[in-house]
Amino acid sequence: MSTMRLKIKRLPGCVQLPQYQTDGSAGMDVYAAKPTDDHPWVRLGRDAGGFIPVDGPALIWPGQRLVVPIGCAFAVPGRYELQVRPRSGLARKRGLTVANSPGTIDSDYRGPVAVVLINHGAESVAIAPGDRIAQLVMAPVVRARLHEVDVLPSTQRGSGGFGSTGEGL
Repeated sequence: MSTMRLKIKRLPGCVQLPQYQTDGSAGMDVYAAKPTDDHPWVRLGRDAGGFIPVDGPALIWPGQRLVVPIGCAFAVPGRYELQVRPRSGLARKRGLTVANSPGTIDSDYRGPVAVVLINHGAESVAIAPGDRIAQLVMAPVVRARLHEVDVLPSTQRGSGGFGSTGEGL
């Protein structure tokens, strides 16, 4: 496993910087920051009536989204991205995941990072400052050069869409 330097800026409300939990971890756990005037937690969804700042800790009701800052900003090196991914334990045990998974922090973004959590479970989930809410994975970026053609090369699958390669669950 290779390493590279990632510049990070601690922002107001930061409880803990992201960290790897084990030597074999691909992702760094990120922690919910304390809400601040500049970086509040924001409840989203029909039940919330739009964007409503909330003080942490907060409940995320079933079907609801909550934007939670992590209290950090990054200088991601060129040709890389930071992917914001769910924590498998939160998804399995509590139905909580990252709404836009994987989220992308581009190399030219320098602002504060927040995680959009969504509750897919049947019960409300409490989130408090300092809770591990997601993970970050550094990934290389390969940009495509589009080449427009009249006919695409054929394959065995062809244009078979969702579920066309075998039985589902």
